[in-house]
Amino acid sequence: MIERLTNYPVPNSPSNHWNDLPADSSSDSRLGQPESSEIVLSVQGVSKKFCRSLKRSLFYGIQDIATELVGLRQPNPQLRYNEFWALKDVSFTLRRGEALGLVGANGSGKTTLLRIISGLIRPDTGSIWLKGRVAPLIALGAGFSPILTGRENIYANMSILGLSKSEIDARFEQVVEFAEIGDAIDAPVQSYSSGMAARLGFACAIHTDPDILLIDEVLAVGDAKFRSKCERKLAELLQNGTSFVLVSHFFQGILNTCHQGIYLSKGNLVAAGSAREIMDLYEQDLFSIKRQATRFPLALPAKTATESTGADLALIYFKDAKAELIETPVSGEPLSICARCLVRCPIQAASLFVAIYQPAKDNSLVLHLSSAYDQETFAVEAGEYELRVDLPYLGLLPGSYTLSVYVKDGSLYMLDAHESIPFTVNGSDKLNRGQYYQPRQWQISNLD
Repeated sequence: MIERLTNYPVPNSPSNHWNDLPADSSSDSRLGQPESSEIVLSVQGVSKKFCRSLKRSLFYGIQDIATELVGLRQPNPQLRYNEFWALKDVSFTLRRGEALGLVGANGSGKTTLLRIISGLIRPDTGSIWLKGRVAPLIALGAGFSPILTGRENIYANMSILGLSKSEIDARFEQVVEFAEIGDAIDAPVQSYSSGMAARLGFACAIHTDPDILLIDEVLAVGDAKFRSKCERKLAELLQNGTSFVLVSHFFQGILNTCHQGIYLSKGNLVAAGSAREIMDLYEQDLFSIKRQATRFPLALPAKTATESTGADLALIYFKDAKAELIETPVSGEPLSICARCLVRCPIQAASLFVAIYQPAKDNSLVLHLSSAYDQETFAVEAGEYELRVDLPYLGLLPGSYTLSVYVKDGSLYMLDAHESIPFTVNGSDKLNRGQYYQPRQWQISNLD
């Protein structure tokens, strides 16, 4: 189950800085060293603050350097003038061979966290413990010198990532082949396109045999063929025990790659759990759709006789296979979408329209059903009726949606409508790929 997390006090220790401890270190447990040998990364109470004013930021920087040189600097949980928390008390662990998705809106602190883990910047409070080689894919090609050739940049870049010259020599051809830049390897990088530089940067990083990969939106570069190649290589590394921290706004990419997820908002750790649960929560928050925000059955305001056009929606609700009311549909299970109507006068061709939209995909239409289009209309007298569409199974994948219901006379004349009703579809964690749920059975036949 998903667990919403609250902040806890940062350990009050003068040693709460970047720590690259050996596996057999017997250092103080306050540094966050995990007990399990399977854990390769432990982040404990990490916070980082920045200043919005450049001039004041430079002043604070000089002040901090001076106090640290004389040994007087202590972790300071207080904000100074014009400062803000980019990260606040973030904690999590990463195990060998595990992929962790890091999600949140722009400005939530995702890249700051990756930079702290990679050692590019230091936290103000908290501790980092890691084991093994870290390869940061935060800005592909950002460390390349534009006046050096691709060949020279490979040696420089992979040396920075911890490889010796003999190790780079042994992997050089594999890097060039993966990057697909051909004869351009001996041309200055300043002559490369952004895509070529990105491919070369990715190829360098993944051929360092990293224990931990930090990936920040880099899978969005290149053409579809190269992205597919990158995903296959990442899957191979994951199978061989490499651990990932993946930052992406691509929902399906997180679900396809990651086992666990972390949701950051304005520097705070909102929740941690399975990737499916975290992406559902992030989606609901991002599009202001809360799980079970709409209570079903949904009772609609009654209309006066003068407001009515002949038929009024009174209730909208869901039923399961046993015709019992339910609040949350389940992917792959039978479902009835029902509308109770008060009909005030005879209608010759009453019809029900149902439209379902997915906010996470630009509010795109994912399902449109019309009894009129199916040549199913109903002649009714004045009275109260239930209009219902029965689905043998619900084909929507787990996630957040909105429902719009329309009652019409025929296919054109609108009698009443209620739009944009938020609801959630539940389902198994295994239902996280593709566009819809497909009922299935697996069998094996002996052909001998």
